[in-house]
Amino acid sequence: MPQASSRNKHLVPDLLAPGLDLVFCGTAPSPASFKARAYYANPGNAFWPTLHAVGLTPERLAPQRYPELLTLGIGLTDLNKTEYGSDHELSPHAMDAAALHAKLRRFRPAAIAFTSKHAASLALGVKSPAYGRQAEPIEDAVAFVLASPSGRARSFWTLAPWREAAAFVMERRLMRERAA
Repeated sequence: MPQASSRNKHLVPDLLAPGLDLVFCGTAPSPASFKARAYYANPGNAFWPTLHAVGLTPERLAPQRYPELLTLGIGLTDLNKTEYGSDHELSPHAMDAAALHAKLRRFRPAAIAFTSKHAASLALGVKSPAYGRQAEPIEDAVAFVLASPSGRARSFWTLAPWREAAAFVMERRLMRERAA
């Protein structure tokens, strides 16, 4: 299974800052994302069109523009920061839920949205989480489980949990505007 070199520990760097509205967390970069050094870079991945479709971005962004998400209160990370590939190709020991919990404690986002049930299961410690908002937060962040945007998971695709996460973000943005 492909791994990062020792001098480049993270294949695609985290996009995190204190107090974000929402952080998306995947399992690991795909080979296309590793090659592009950008999140959700496979042309068949629905991540970027979905962000725009549910109103989280004002336009459809190209994967290479991922750093712009910070200006919208959105961050990105993965559970496995040292390997790339499909879930079944990844080393179980490289899935670092403890590091994710530490990032959530450090950066204190309002919410985290897992872009796969596998990532959510590992981070939440739940065998088969349901799509949508979870009953329990993770490190004080509201947790959402989203249908995977990967083209390989298209048979499980549903936009509903993505809309639910976007509605949460829109409500936070509206509350900030009212308070200003």
